Amino acid sequence: MGVYEAGVNGTNSTTTATTCSCCDMSMKCWCRWRWENQQQQQQQHHNMLLQRLVSLVFSSGFMFFLGCLVLYGSIGVFYGWLVFSKPSLRSTNVGVGLNSLGCQEDNEGSWSIGVFYGDSPFSLKPIEAVNEWRDEGAAWPVANPIVTCASLSDASFPSNFVADPFLYVQGDTFFLFFETKNSITMQGDIAVAKSTDKGATWQQLGVALDEEWHLSYPYVFNYLGQIYMMPESSQKGELRLYRALNFPLQWTLEKVLIKKPLVDSFIINRAGEYWLFGSDHSGFGTRKNGQLEIWYSSSPLGPWKSHKKNPIYNVDMSVGARNGGRPFVYDGNLYRVGQDCGETYGRRVRIFKVEVLTKDDYKEVEVPLGLEEPNKGPNAWNGARYHHLDVQQLSSGKWIAVMDGDRVPSGDSVHRFILGFASLAAVIIVVVVLGVLLGAVKCIIPVNWCAHYSGKRNNALLGWERSNLFSSKVRRFCSRLNRVPLFIRGKIKPNTWAGKLVLAVTFAVGVALICTGVKYLYGGNGAEEAYPLNGHYSQFTLLTMTYDARLWNLKMYVKHYSRCSSVREIIVVWNKGIPPRSSDLDSTVPVWIRVEEQNSLNNRFKKDPMITTRAVLELDDDILMTCDDIERGFNVWRQHPDRIVGFYPRLISGSPLKYRGEKYARRHKGYNMILTGAAFVDRTVAFDRYWSKEAKVGRELVDRYFNCEDVLLNYLYANASSSQTVEYVRPTWAIDTSKVSGVAISRNTNVHYKIRSNCLLKFSEIYGSIADRKWEFDGRKDGWDL
Repeated sequence: MGVYEAGVNGTNSTTTATTCSCCDMSMKCWCRWRWENQQQQQQQHHNMLLQRLVSLVFSSGFMFFLGCLVLYGSIGVFYGWLVFSKPSLRSTNVGVGLNSLGCQEDNEGSWSIGVFYGDSPFSLKPIEAVNEWRDEGAAWPVANPIVTCASLSDASFPSNFVADPFLYVQGDTFFLFFETKNSITMQGDIAVAKSTDKGATWQQLGVALDEEWHLSYPYVFNYLGQIYMMPESSQKGELRLYRALNFPLQWTLEKVLIKKPLVDSFIINRAGEYWLFGSDHSGFGTRKNGQLEIWYSSSPLGPWKSHKKNPIYNVDMSVGARNGGRPFVYDGNLYRVGQDCGETYGRRVRIFKVEVLTKDDYKEVEVPLGLEEPNKGPNAWNGARYHHLDVQQLSSGKWIAVMDGDRVPSGDSVHRFILGFASLAAVIIVVVVLGVLLGAVKCIIPVNWCAHYSGKRNNALLGWERSNLFSSKVRRFCSRLNRVPLFIRGKIKPNTWAGKLVLAVTFAVGVALICTGVKYLYGGNGAEEAYPLNGHYSQFTLLTMTYDARLWNLKMYVKHYSRCSSVREIIVVWNKGIPPRSSDLDSTVPVWIRVEEQNSLNNRFKKDPMITTRAVLELDDDILMTCDDIERGFNVWRQHPDRIVGFYPRLISGSPLKYRGEKYARRHKGYNMILTGAAFVDRTVAFDRYWSKEAKVGRELVDRYFNCEDVLLNYLYANASSSQTVEYVRPTWAIDTSKVSGVAISRNTNVHYKIRSNCLLKFSEIYGSIADRKWEFDGRKDGWDL
């Protein structure tokens, strides 16, 4: 029984095992065949893709496309190098050594702070207008802005920008509180600076308040002998009041006034009540930068009650509802400062006279500020916007104000990034169009990309394509699109003159687009700002000499240079003919036309009471160079105000002495003369020497030759000092516009140089030779990296 069972069981077991084994072998064979078949198909597919890729890479269309992109890219690189390359970095200039972390490009802007003075809050003038001099700071006169991101970065507090300034006056000492955006944490902190000379110069004291959230708008005021600060803490969700423990750098939280995320708030005492103005942009239906609310209390410490008419404003952001600084009282009237954010955030400040302020009612009307609008565009520190003003009356009765400003609008860097890449995308489209016109690109979309392609496909995909209406539309679109190249070539016919013109215009459009893309991505914001020296900015007078035949040159000259940051005024010395009116010239600065009775080159260096700056840039009206080159030259002159600092070097040497051009000076690696047709001089030193008794004989020679006035000034400088008397700054590029207008003064170069060589001999006999002097080119100022 047991054997049978075992036998039966064993037999059954063996049969089952055999059957399973056969099935397993069959499955393995099928699986192996299936796997090998899939591998073969994948390999074939891979090879097909590789062949297509190779055919695509080496196709005429792709090579044409790649070649065009290389060509356009080369044009863009050359354009960027030609227009935007800087001969010397700002960090190589004395007083400009910024902390590497500070003053980085910021999408919020490049805010800085300026000082203004006036007999009233409605007659404010910038600090440069009051002719404030600081010789120790090489600022003649001091010019706005007086605090920048560089001011903090050089003081070891890396900052991207400074904004929202508030003054606190203690006798003759001014404390300036302002927002600084930390370049490391990218968060707003409250910094403080001190001035003991009525705001002309500022000592950076450091960060006064640093929380874990963004801080700005540090409204500082005094109450019952205590100094309080109420900064914006909207990111924290509440309005906080801080009290000074050790003014001005140590503060402690006194109280949370209102648990609302208020922005740009202030407190004012009026009619025996304290009034708190602020904006809450977090509410439903609230218009950002167009909302304003008021609260009142018997104490600045609260408690605060809401005004009956809240919200006072909930209107368009251009109305000026959002506060823009400290309110002030003038002639018994209260004035509120608001922000106009219509064109861009913080476009300008607006002043409102408060006519009614009670617990039940509020009324205000706008009044003119009386401040002249900046008109130098991005070259002015506040050329694009200014959104905060704090104006206060001093014990002397005069008024002082601090205001922030920016040279670029809000979101400028993102705007440039988008436009730059949009231009590059347009270049790709232009390349495709050129390829179509030339026949290199025959098929816009490969046929096998289109639905219902006649090539081999699996049954599932074919079934989906046939039943899907969308696929047929795609197929028709591809077919029609691929007929476009033939249609365009048939219409334009590139082999004809008209077709060649279309090709040339299309290529030129591509060049313009690639240059535009490079400009937006690499060229920066287009601002050519002034260079600070020892933390100070300054201004100079631009002087040129001309006559009626060169009026075209003068108009272009004035329009261009008047927009440079540090140009304060332009003096035109008119030697011959009927002079133009100042209103005929497109200028952003005052233009004074000085008509001379005698046509003499000596008039260039005549003493002029209209000139109020120490620095004078003598610049011929046919020389056109960048504002940045002019600013660099001015910075170098401020470091060496006892020298002639210019852009055209000469090396006087040989026996007998010969006058030669700049190539000769470079070939012999040195110079000892600077042409004053493009040079900075000290008006007092230069003009006094030129019109001294010792220079009388030289001036007579200048009138006799009608030439050599600049050579004479170089000899007078050299005769007065045994040290270096000239300094050369190489411009990025310069254009002689007289060659375009055809009114060059010295048309025959050989005759011009011969006359100057005679002058050298005469002046050497009178004032001594300068041929024994020679100074090598400085790589930082000469445009070469050392």
